[in-house]
Amino acid sequence: MRAFTYTEPGTVTEAVAALAAAGPGARFLAGGTTLYDLMKLGVEAPAAVVDVHRIAGLATIDTSGPAELVFGGGARMADVAEDPVLLRDYPALAESLAKAASQQLRTMATVGGNLLQRTRCAYFRGGRPFACNKREPGSGCAAREGLDRGHAVLGISDACIATYPGDWAIALIAFDAVVDVLGPAGERTVPLAQLHVEPGEHPEREHTLAPGELILRIRVPTTGTGRGSTYHKIRDRESYAFALTSAAAAVALDADGTVTDARLALGGVATVPWRAAEAERSLVGQPLSPDASRRAGEIVFADAVVGTSNGYKIELGIRTVVDALRIAGERATQ
Repeated sequence: MRAFTYTEPGTVTEAVAALAAAGPGARFLAGGTTLYDLMKLGVEAPAAVVDVHRIAGLATIDTSGPAELVFGGGARMADVAEDPVLLRDYPALAESLAKAASQQLRTMATVGGNLLQRTRCAYFRGGRPFACNKREPGSGCAAREGLDRGHAVLGISDACIATYPGDWAIALIAFDAVVDVLGPAGERTVPLAQLHVEPGEHPEREHTLAPGELILRIRVPTTGTGRGSTYHKIRDRESYAFALTSAAAAVALDADGTVTDARLALGGVATVPWRAAEAERSLVGQPLSPDASRRAGEIVFADAVVGTSNGYKIELGIRTVVDALRIAGERATQ
């Protein structure tokens, strides 16, 4: 790990100014659970680090408002996962955090930093001699002809097939979350659906934040549909593992069991958090039957592209959708 300068500003305005003054390659430090890891691997080598984890207001959690839920970018994952309003009224949001990483990491990692964790695979982490366009743009993608069991089947390109690794963003995108950011040009709001970008020809570009922008807060519109929700995660082991497939599902039902609102997003299968809008539309106005749920899952994977060893994700993903919708439907009627 190379030497770097360390700054601990007292306000978000000072933090943004400090990062800009440090020049290209400087990084914000919040929980550090991703940045330190990448620095040790040599993927990140910032000349300057600006520590924001003690700034007042960044750790705010406010779920009391009638119009929106508000989570400061520096709020810890474990604290948000244990919020009683989320546990009762938005279990998908709480579960997406509780099922992420390990307890130790959730206690350190922030919800804002979690959104910006690098989309990576073993070839990215391994470094040379493995080719990785994310790590070294233009070098190639070793995963295309290599071990691809955990890789994406949606949103891929010739340049990259790495799977977006997060859980929190999957649930957030299902509930139309937005992100407020502050940068050298001032404050702006980014819909969560527009935060992450598919790899295309430039997989080193993973999000739409401008250089030097800091996540201030995440805002989620309130909705009664949240009670009938779940985050269902399938993985090789029950803890400290990325999803093979996952689904954030939420439904509202009328007295006859007909779907009046549906939210569905998938993880573990795409290069970005994947909102399944067409599948949602297929559910509305229909009874929430196993057949309707499976049809929704099939719609999600209609354009999937598989490699050598990740074709199982299609059927597993469809079944994950079916199970998630069943759980959401049961909660919607409680």
